[in-house]
Amino acid sequence: MANSFKCEIVSAEASIFSGEIEQLIATGILGDLGILPGHASLLTELQPGPVRVMYGGGEEENFYVSGGFLEVQPDVVTILADSATRAHDLDEASAEEARQHALKAFNDKSSELDYTRAAADLAEAVAQLRTIQQLRKKAGRG
Repeated sequence: MANSFKCEIVSAEASIFSGEIEQLIATGILGDLGILPGHASLLTELQPGPVRVMYGGGEEENFYVSGGFLEVQPDVVTILADSATRAHDLDEASAEEARQHALKAFNDKSSELDYTRAAADLAEAVAQLRTIQQLRKKAGRG
């Protein structure tokens, strides 16, 4: 059994990552998924949240996806994301502002609010903040 597999992270805008990795962790609709070499074939929807890729030697890289799909094939794992970015490129202040704006919209009973859109905006902002917090924790340990 191989110790690594090819991983592709692609958004609607561009290819974000392509390389050989040893492990991938992403947030699926039923919870976190861990993918190792030899994983069974799988297709699942992704929730907004962090994606961690681990290389040999303990190196790790973090990404944020706003949703999409994860496909596991025998030799390649592909993430087709609505949008994706490297976690260190996320702006914490903007994510917190988006979260506050969505919460304010929920509490403003007089506004004509699209609750579905507000809920999606809130979920995405919270997922970005969670990704930033995970990156910060990892940096604190290193």
